[in-house]
Amino acid sequence: MRNRVQTEITTMCMIYDGNKVLVQNRTDSSWPGISFPGGHVESGESFTESVIREIREETGLTIRHPVLCGLKDWENDDNSRYIVLFYKTNEFDGQLTSSQEGDVFWVDKADLPHYSLAPDFDDMYPMFFNDQVSEFFYRPTSDGWKKEIV
Repeated sequence: MRNRVQTEITTMCMIYDGNKVLVQNRTDSSWPGISFPGGHVESGESFTESVIREIREETGLTIRHPVLCGLKDWENDDNSRYIVLFYKTNEFDGQLTSSQEGDVFWVDKADLPHYSLAPDFDDMYPMFFNDQVSEFFYRPTSDGWKKEIV
């Protein structure tokens, strides 16, 4: 039996330079705070093309060779799915420029927990560094959402 599920797909990318990571102070009221930049995959583009485009639009940087390093996903109340593909790269060039999505700036990785992070970003952040995990999943339960890292 084949079951098709409506799915929304987005990307997020950690750009790093030594101990520094590029973050975005998101202005979107539905998910505000510090996170890595990214956005929606558009029709007709590959996931990699999407993350390259989104990073250029939101940061002014052109990234190269983004590596898929995990994902975050959940099922909505209407049984549709939301998937965020996590990428990382240290290959980039261009002039850093903020966008309407939020200010972008470099921070030391060790200082990141001291910032006002987007909801659950502190749970997702280690996935960009740990090759032993690949998925951050929200499982619906009778008590609400249960976060699982698998």
